Amino acid sequence: MIVLNILCDSGHRFEGWFASTDAFRSQCERQLVNCPHCQTSDVRLLPSAPHVRRSVVASAEAVAEAPAVPTELAGKLFQVLAQAAKQAENVGERFPEEARRIHYDEAPARSIRGRASAEETLALLDEGIMVLPAPVPHEDEFH
Repeated sequence: MIVLNILCDSGHRFEGWFASTDAFRSQCERQLVNCPHCQTSDVRLLPSAPHVRRSVVASAEAVAEAPAVPTELAGKLFQVLAQAAKQAENVGERFPEEARRIHYDEAPARSIRGRASAEETLALLDEGIMVLPAPVPHEDEFH
């Protein structure tokens, strides 16, 4: 994923997350990228500096001082994901097909879950279909 700086024809600046700049262009051509302020699809990419990762050698002391993700927060997130998965219809391997059918109003809108490869997930995102790749507990783990 990359974060792109975008400007609409009304002068509103905003960010968008895309699989690539090609995905951004493709979604713009299909008028799927809209300004969150005025909803116009007349948008363009702003120039931005690349993010350069620098390797940093961390000392044991710095690592010990780094804040850890609270296990309570992680547990709550897992519970929310598990509850959402429990309430969603399991379409299994048909997930990409069914997500497209829902997106293009060929099937009733509803929460679904299932399996998709990384390539299928990227293709869905490229089409403007919002999906959340997430680990889902096995059916036996639902209460």
